[in-house]
Amino acid sequence: MPHVNVKMYLGTSEEQKEKIAQEITAVIMKHTGKPEAAVSIAISEVAEDVWMQQVYDKEIKPNMEKLYKKPGY
Repeated sequence: MPHVNVKMYLGTSEEQKEKIAQEITAVIMKHTGKPEAAVSIAISEVAEDVWMQQVYDKEIKPNMEKLYKKPGY
């Protein structure tokens, strides 16, 4: 606990993904008091031309009331 699944457009380097995961982990640890070993992060890349169908329509739109940060598009 917790597990975070990040989805983003294609093109992010492995180094950038590592840094993103490190920073998300640090924020979670700071605000939950959980140790680093309790945190897991997955990063998936999705092509921009299928983002709306694969991510927005299936995961974001149906769960809008659960989002603590809503998209602005």
